Amino acid sequence: MAQVVEVTEAAAFHVKEMMRHNGEEGSFLRVAVNGGGCSGLTYGMGFETEKSEEDQLLEQHGLQILVSSEDAGILNGTQVDYKESLMGGGFTINNPNAIASCGCGTSFRTAKKAGTPADC
Repeated sequence: MAQVVEVTEAAAFHVKEMMRHNGEEGSFLRVAVNGGGCSGLTYGMGFETEKSEEDQLLEQHGLQILVSSEDAGILNGTQVDYKESLMGGGFTINNPNAIASCGCGTSFRTAKKAGTPADC
């Protein structure tokens, strides 16, 4: 069975580097969906020290990842990767449930959840 969210090895490496740099070793990586953006929903990632009862806990490449039960359906099958280019590097998110997105790369909507669009 596929994970709700797959964090690639490259992305996990960079997340762990950020954790070390920010003194967040031992924290969870939260992958979330928030309202807003020009398409209605936006992705969020951050560090948290506590897991709630509504969270699903995933473990990949030495990372403990939290996804809320509410966000799991929207993120199901999503891949978080890290790509390098001549212009630098950054995280990329590929969500097979997204039916529309905008140029900023972090705003999207799904067939089941449109969210509330806002100005980018």
